[in-house]
Amino acid sequence: MTGLKLIWIVPILPLLGAITNGLIGKLLSKRAVTFVALGSTGFSALFALFAFIELLSLDPSSRISESILFTWIESDKFIAEAGIQIDPLSGVFMLIVTGVGFLIHIYSVGYMGHEDGYSRYFAYLNLFMFSMLLLVLGNNFLIMFIGWEGVGLCSYLLIGYYYDKNSAVDAGKKAFVVNRIGDFGFILAIMWIFWTFGSIDYTSVFPVAHEVLPIGGFTVTGITLLLFIGATGKSAQIPLYTWLPDAMEGPTPVSALIHAATMVTAGVYMVARCNALFNIAPTSMIVVASIGAITALFAATMGLYQYDIKRVLAYSTVSQLGYMFLACGLGAYVAAVFHVITHAFFKACLFLGSGSVIHGLSGEQDMRQMGGLKKLMPLTHITFLISTLAIAGIPVFAGFFSKDEILLSAFFGETQGHLIYWALATTAAAVTSFYMFRLYYLTFSGVLRSTDQHVRDHVHESPPVMTAPLAILAGLAILGGLLGLPIIKDAHILKSFLAPVFSTRGAIEQPHPPMQIEFLLMAVSVGVAVIGIMVARYFYYTNPESAKKLAKKEGWIKIVYRTIQNKYYVDEIYDAIFVKPIFLASRDLLWRIFDMKVIDGLVNGIANFFYKLSQTIRKTQTGFVRNYAMIMVLGVVAVISVWFIVLGD
Repeated sequence: MTGLKLIWIVPILPLLGAITNGLIGKLLSKRAVTFVALGSTGFSALFALFAFIELLSLDPSSRISESILFTWIESDKFIAEAGIQIDPLSGVFMLIVTGVGFLIHIYSVGYMGHEDGYSRYFAYLNLFMFSMLLLVLGNNFLIMFIGWEGVGLCSYLLIGYYYDKNSAVDAGKKAFVVNRIGDFGFILAIMWIFWTFGSIDYTSVFPVAHEVLPIGGFTVTGITLLLFIGATGKSAQIPLYTWLPDAMEGPTPVSALIHAATMVTAGVYMVARCNALFNIAPTSMIVVASIGAITALFAATMGLYQYDIKRVLAYSTVSQLGYMFLACGLGAYVAAVFHVITHAFFKACLFLGSGSVIHGLSGEQDMRQMGGLKKLMPLTHITFLISTLAIAGIPVFAGFFSKDEILLSAFFGETQGHLIYWALATTAAAVTSFYMFRLYYLTFSGVLRSTDQHVRDHVHESPPVMTAPLAILAGLAILGGLLGLPIIKDAHILKSFLAPVFSTRGAIEQPHPPMQIEFLLMAVSVGVAVIGIMVARYFYYTNPESAKKLAKKEGWIKIVYRTIQNKYYVDEIYDAIFVKPIFLASRDLLWRIFDMKVIDGLVNGIANFFYKLSQTIRKTQTGFVRNYAMIMVLGVVAVISVWFIVLGD
């Protein structure tokens, strides 16, 4: 048990790397900064792997280890310990964060090699990994919340990394503000949990949740809905998803880390971790499933007509997260975690692949200026194609297995309206296949369309330090599906491993469907994916002029095209309903009236009163001794008179 008891080393190492590069990084050489950044995360990943192997060696019923470092807060009945807990769920997320995070660090060495602020970048990146590891390894809600806020801070710092660029600064502030809304719900839920259970420790709350709280009661429904509000902010679900597409303003490796290994998966982890509470809150489960299904389709449609390669991938992340929450809302937590794993592999590969394209095209991100990169960037092309097939849900590739399991859970779910969820998710799968292969064909097929001669003359494949992580992630995007093979009995390794975490009272049982139905549903999901690919191939490879003609058509087609291209005007609606009224109220009411007239008026009024009083009093100061003597005499007479009056009484 040595490795498990020392599991706190896993988050501490990236923290030490962040402190070192943050404090003295400017004094170090670039090689030393790289050594600190990669060494801290690499050894963290290695130690995490050893600890995970030790966890596997234990009996399934005892695969949990808790290490209490010290008592952090103790106030009356409230006790919060600084503790680390590893079990099958946190172990899986620990491997994702450290493994994928380490590959992104390696990739960053090549991608950020010529950027200013090299040490600052890696300090933030290390801190990001520490925060996410603290979030998933904490043994209570408060530790989770500290990590939760930590990833929010790091996202703000990294999205706004190019601080001399207004759009990046605005995107960082937007991410910070939107997440504060969700975080407010999360912290209220933590307070409510302590009020109800007298503790915030997982081991004290989850085992007794079914006994303390009635199924569907007000308390458990309120707690879980507040928790989910936090998840919608961090994991970019409706209505708090708007920050994530703008987060593309940060360096591309940052986008990969946010989308694949940290931040946006935090909400899924939190809901899965709190499954004991959600299982006894059927109303909340319906809300989670509904928001997930709607977000999956809604975000997918927004990726249809975007031309920024990173923005398309951003909307795909919002959509895929919708699948994960749909699975959680259906009680299929294993399917949700399975999709988190496969998504981490193919989405990290896609973002890093887009970064390789941008790097090879001297910073170009507009897909209309790309094309013909299949031959010019062969390694980037093949890894990108593999990951695109994975997210599209083509068999053999990892995304097929995890997405298909979610669709299967929706079709046979016990939740009210489960067939509607299945229809929405299946439609989203078709749309995803279309826009991802639209991206693929615009980027890699045909001829290079760039009008910039410098770009045309300097197109090149990325260096090995960038392509090696792409190759590893592409391999995982193929092999990751082996964790959850369908149909074959006991072949779902992940389900068996996670069973102790999700086998709680009140859990929704997922019966195994008849094999014929399972094959039929697989055929449907593969069929819609193939249709999406063929339609994209026709419009953007076989007959690309047809897409341009369709976009220029008048009538309802033009309205739909503009609406989707402008992201349904959601940002404009939020701006009109929330941002501008708050701004006007702050300026005209709080500043001009309350601040200037009330606050300033009160302060200035007091000052004026004493000024005028002093002007009156100072007239008594004549400088003549006779006047002062007269005042003294009058004073003595007054005192004696009062004394006689009091004594006479």
